[in-house]
Amino acid sequence: MKNVRLGILAVILSVCGATLLSGCASSKHLTPDTRFVMLAEAVPDAILEIRYYSTYNFVGSRVDGYEQPTAMLTKEAAEALRAVSDDVMSHGYRLKIYDAYRPQKAVDHFVRWAADLGETKMKTYFYPDLDKSVLFEQEYIMEKSGHTRGSTVDLTLFDMNTEKEVDMGGTFDWFGPESHPDFCGNPDTGEYNGDNHKSPAGRSITERQFKNRMILRQAMLRHGFKALDTEWWHFTLKDEPYPDTYFTFPVK
Repeated sequence: MKNVRLGILAVILSVCGATLLSGCASSKHLTPDTRFVMLAEAVPDAILEIRYYSTYNFVGSRVDGYEQPTAMLTKEAAEALRAVSDDVMSHGYRLKIYDAYRPQKAVDHFVRWAADLGETKMKTYFYPDLDKSVLFEQEYIMEKSGHTRGSTVDLTLFDMNTEKEVDMGGTFDWFGPESHPDFCGNPDTGEYNGDNHKSPAGRSITERQFKNRMILRQAMLRHGFKALDTEWWHFTLKDEPYPDTYFTFPVK
C-alpha cells in the first residue's frame, strides 16, 4: 500500500511540474505570455487601480479583456519601472498604476464605444468639452494602442505622507488639452507659465500641479521611458522589445 501511495504521489507531482496550472503548484508567477510579468510582483511597492476593470472610466463599464484587476508589462519595461519606483520612493512617493498592457480586445471595445454616439454617460467626468463625434478625428480613440505592445504604462504618484494621490491638476483619461504635459508650462525646462496658457474652456493648472507632473515625468525619463505629448500619465519604454507586435491575451 505504501508503494502504491508513493506511486500516486509521483504521478501527481509529475503532472504539476508539467503544467504549472493544475492548482498543485502556485501559478502566481505565470502570465499568458512568458515575455510578460505581473507588476504586483515585479514592482511590489506600486499601487494598482486598474480603471478598465472598474466602471470608473470613460466607457462607464468594465472593458473587454480585463478579467482581473491586475497589471502586466514586458519584463524589460517592468524592470525599468521598478527602478522608477525605487527612485520616487526615496522622495516619499509611490507609483499608482492605472493601466499597463492592454489587449487588442480592449482597444476594439474603445472603438465600438466611440462609434456609438448616443452613449455619453461618462461625458461629464472625462470629456465635457468635446462632442463625441470628434474622438477619432482628434485621435483620442484609435484602432491601435502602444499599450498593446506591452511596454507602455499609465500612472501617477501617491504621496506617502498625505496618503493621497498627488494633485496633477486633472484626472487620468481626461480628453482635452489640459492633459498635455506642456499645458501651462515647458516640460523640457520645468518652467511654469500658466498665466499665458488656458484651455478653450478657460481651465488652467497651478504651478504646484505642473511641478507634480514634472516630478513624475523626470523620474520616468531618467529610467528609460519616453513621454507622450498629449497625456501626462502615459509613458513607453524607449527600447521596447516588441515594437511591432500587438498582443491579444487577456489581463488576468
